Amino acid sequence: MAGEPLTFDRANAVQKAVRRVAASGPGSWVFARAAPRIDRPLYRLTRGRHTFASLLSGIPVVLLTTTGARSGRPRTVPVLGLPTADGIAVIASNFGQRRHPGWYYNLRAKPEGTAAVNGRAHRFRAVEAEGERRQRIWDQGLRVYPGWSQYERRASHRQIAVFVLEPVSG
Repeated sequence: MAGEPLTFDRANAVQKAVRRVAASGPGSWVFARAAPRIDRPLYRLTRGRHTFASLLSGIPVVLLTTTGARSGRPRTVPVLGLPTADGIAVIASNFGQRRHPGWYYNLRAKPEGTAAVNGRAHRFRAVEAEGERRQRIWDQGLRVYPGWSQYERRASHRQIAVFVLEPVSG
């Protein structure tokens, strides 16, 4: 990912509105079900340059490929990818739903995978951020997508995991 992600305060009016709707209860329900179905074909059509979410909201999206914890099969899902000094961070908010997203369980079982950014796949090993590192990334993420604070309230029964996708050579 090149450069800094578009923070909420620098987003245009449409991008801010989309981010607000996605953070709302009804909006997150729709986005959780519709965006992944739209993102994959759009990502292929634009040769990895855009997803539905990135076009409308200006958020940085990566295609995360993990190995299914139960199936052992490759699973690809679009997620917000936050560039950090340590690597790309992904936040397992699952739109504030009751359960963690499927890819959370996949990374816990097998932390290796690939993240496609701007049409190029990069291998990684996921490490769950804890303590000060998690808080620093969480705070940075809130500047890009303040909706995570609403997700955190809705998912108050669980801690939303933050993973850093540390690059793997080779």
